[in-house]
Amino acid sequence: MDDKNDYHVGSYSPNGTDAEKGPPIYTSEAPAVPTEIFLTGDSAYAKIQRAVFQFGVEPRGIERVPEDERTDTNLMKVGTMWFSANMVVSSFAIGALAIPVFSLGFVDSLLTIFFINCLAITPVAFFSTFGPRFGLRQMVLSRYFFGFHGVKVIACFNVLACVGWSAVNVIVGAQLINAVNTNVPGYAGIIIIAAATWIVTVFGYKVVHVYEFWSWIPSLIIFLIVLGEFAHSGKFRNLPMNSGSTEAGSVLSFAASVFGFGTGWTSYAADYTVYQPVSVSRVKTFAWTWGGLILPLCFTEMLGLAVATATLDPVDTSYADGYNQSGIGGLLAAVLFPPLGRFGQFCLVILALSIIANNCPNIYSVTFSLQLLGRWTQAVPRFIWTFVGTLVYCAIAIPGYSHFAQVLEDFMLLIGYWLAIYEGISLTEHFIFKQRKYDITIWNNPGLLPPGIAAVFAFCFGIFGAVMGMSQAWFIGPIGKRIGDPKYGGDVGFELAFAFSAVSFAVFRSLEKKQFGR
Repeated sequence: MDDKNDYHVGSYSPNGTDAEKGPPIYTSEAPAVPTEIFLTGDSAYAKIQRAVFQFGVEPRGIERVPEDERTDTNLMKVGTMWFSANMVVSSFAIGALAIPVFSLGFVDSLLTIFFINCLAITPVAFFSTFGPRFGLRQMVLSRYFFGFHGVKVIACFNVLACVGWSAVNVIVGAQLINAVNTNVPGYAGIIIIAAATWIVTVFGYKVVHVYEFWSWIPSLIIFLIVLGEFAHSGKFRNLPMNSGSTEAGSVLSFAASVFGFGTGWTSYAADYTVYQPVSVSRVKTFAWTWGGLILPLCFTEMLGLAVATATLDPVDTSYADGYNQSGIGGLLAAVLFPPLGRFGQFCLVILALSIIANNCPNIYSVTFSLQLLGRWTQAVPRFIWTFVGTLVYCAIAIPGYSHFAQVLEDFMLLIGYWLAIYEGISLTEHFIFKQRKYDITIWNNPGLLPPGIAAVFAFCFGIFGAVMGMSQAWFIGPIGKRIGDPKYGGDVGFELAFAFSAVSFAVFRSLEKKQFGR
């Protein structure tokens, strides 16, 4: 990251010359809707917004945030936002997949978790710096990469990702509640967690940040208890790594799952910095975001990996039995229940509720993707879309509860594929074609934004690359099949998706600019 060359956004204004903040920042009187506009008039929309605004509900949707309303100067909240969202049992579950699903050793899994997470979260931290500069949500900002109409394709994928993430997460939480009390069915746990998440997200940006500022504390305490009790139990097994093509294929497939989880925040990274002032340091924004992601991801995933090694104990089968009976909830119950009894059950309930912190970004951000799809969707207030999104992911999670492990593995890989394509196109546009120069006044003008034809074609090429390299239970691509065991292959889908989309976009975008001049 470098503050020496800032983004050019409109007409020059001699502010932001502080060395820490970078050179002169370009500002403008670009179309930005003050909050008061949402609350005036006699339309049904305005009346609804006035009614809920008095309870603290954020009225703003995809509209650009005016610079005088970007008053959230606490960068620590950016770090705690991502720290809380990932200090959850879902990331613990990702690490645990290495043993029962991919049959890896301990050291190879540990190294995969660290290095792949470093790679996966870098785009998230990078795009978080765009929020203060432009005051635009990530999907709206993507119009500069995919065009006014082309971004709707991306928005659809993002809706699927947000809803899918939420469904996977509540399944994990419901498993924990079921492990505490088997009389509580999976659907009941799903509804409890989903309802609590909706209560937080319905109020919007400020309440989400306040909740995430504190919610990591109980989760961290309980994970430390899990670490202490598991270390004291002596059940850890330093499983040896395999070798040869089978090992390579398993590592690549596990890496794809880790990448999908870590980079999954990319498509709404800027959503949580849009109320930061335009003068905020990009280096600090990047650092707080990166640190807030890497610490909880590595800690929880490595802890999940360590605990999962006990499932292969040939003498004590309590861990394997717990995992087979109640999934991740049963695995954690095997750690906490024997030594801690009822307090262990209490810890598991708290971890189940940690899913709220993980799902808040999903359900808050899904609304902006929905509002991008058309004029009528934008006319629906944001808080209504949060309710619709909640109903949809509950409808997906309840029937998927009994097939969690396979659902989680497949979903993580698919998320990694499409986000690799998104990153390949957007980063190529930013560094090669935009050269970090943006006109913020055109964010809502389809005639001045890129046509989006090149991006759509490159997206298709990216999908082709993902198909060639994927290794799924239901399909193994021709390249993926050549890696590892021919029966299972090795997943290089996200690597090929990124490469195919970036290279093809560079070619198509050059032709597009010559033809359309924008």
